[in-house]
Amino acid sequence: MGTPVAALPREAYTPWLTRVLAWVVDFIPIFIIEGIAWGILVGTQDTVCITQSSEYDLGGFCVSDFSTLGQLAVTLAAIVIIAYVVWNFGYRQGTTGSSIGKSILKFKVVSEKTWQPIGFGLSIVRQLAHIIDGAICYIGYLFPLWDAKRQTIADKIMTTVCIPLLPEL
Repeated sequence: MGTPVAALPREAYTPWLTRVLAWVVDFIPIFIIEGIAWGILVGTQDTVCITQSSEYDLGGFCVSDFSTLGQLAVTLAAIVIIAYVVWNFGYRQGTTGSSIGKSILKFKVVSEKTWQPIGFGLSIVRQLAHIIDGAICYIGYLFPLWDAKRQTIADKIMTTVCIPLLPEL
């Protein structure tokens, strides 16, 4: 299957909604880790209230200060999230064609020239190319709704397509 293949009918490529659901699955761990870290940050903050009594009668006011534990939690969460993103979208998707979400929804990203996964480096570049999809009011993410190969702008730049996984025989 390493030889170039002519374009398939539109229905042969992964539908837009399936791709969106895979994105949601891929980002659930990120949302959970980030939520826990911010919960620790907010839950451990120190609040000091001061009542001011002077001729100007400014009343009382409170000042919040994030704890060291909370700041450490957010920093560690950021490191874990970066590691997860590099592993999931770089290594895993680059070598197998499927991130966790794509595996669950049974499709993969491949080069439209070789029909093989694009490798670690190009998979990271593809993720960065999605910045362009969002830069124009997120229209690039909607391209699969009308494009013949259901590609985003990032897919067009990287010459990749999303195709369903073939069932194991």
